[in-house]
Amino acid sequence: MKNIALITNFNIYDKAAAALDVAEELVHHGAQILLASINKDRIFRMRRNRREYVYLPIDEVYKSADCIIVLGGDGSLLDAARRAAPLKKPLLGINMGRLGYMTELEITEIPLLSRLFSGEYTLDKRSMLQIQVKNQNGAVKAESFALNDAVISNGSVSRIVDIELYESGEMVTPYRADGLIVSTPTGSTAYSMSAGGSIADPQLNCICVTPVCPHSLTARPIIFRDDAQLEIKNVCQREKMLYLTVDGRINFELYRGDVVRVTRSDMITSLIRIRQGGFYSRLQHKMNS
Repeated sequence: MKNIALITNFNIYDKAAAALDVAEELVHHGAQILLASINKDRIFRMRRNRREYVYLPIDEVYKSADCIIVLGGDGSLLDAARRAAPLKKPLLGINMGRLGYMTELEITEIPLLSRLFSGEYTLDKRSMLQIQVKNQNGAVKAESFALNDAVISNGSVSRIVDIELYESGEMVTPYRADGLIVSTPTGSTAYSMSAGGSIADPQLNCICVTPVCPHSLTARPIIFRDDAQLEIKNVCQREKMLYLTVDGRINFELYRGDVVRVTRSDMITSLIRIRQGGFYSRLQHKMNS
């Protein structure tokens, strides 16, 4: 790999300093470092600029990179995935958050980046969701995609809502709950797990549906095949609108009668793995730490 993008919040000194330490390691192995132009002044003020650093608009950083290294937590990696997946660019996360479940390395493991240049890595391909919001007439109001999940809820106020779940036009079940989570196997270890959903191996071809605090003795998480065509309809009478939140970042308003259609996306997110151990060892390590 020659052109490597570095993504972090350069306005936070610790992250900026760590990113430039990573850059030094990569330059040592002959890499050219791609950085967003908006961060140029910050790096010059830190007196850490090098001739191997190339400053580009953020969209060009992603387009020109052979891979993208993200310093931050899982939220930072999810943000980067939204840009990287359409371009088929692989990501490597270095944890500077709390849990950092999706990240590959801790900041103390920078020397392991040498494996990027020796070919000692694999690509962990993760499925994604395609999401559409339709009005009562079937017209598409909004579209998005998710690596983790799509969550339908009442927003910031915790109040029971009424929604209906369909698969390929057939009613599966109505829900009275605080909300509903539709997740990928990757997202099964995030909000879905906290809400009592099943943990799915990321290599499984499935979509997970988990109710949040259901007001029912029979409402349970459901696992669908990944070719399922799911629709969640807002049938809530007492609320003006509900909200759809995608990957914890993007919000859409759902009026009464609106439908959220969720299917498997044609896009994937490729995560670079350079450490030993698979999904279950990572699950043990991160969830018990």
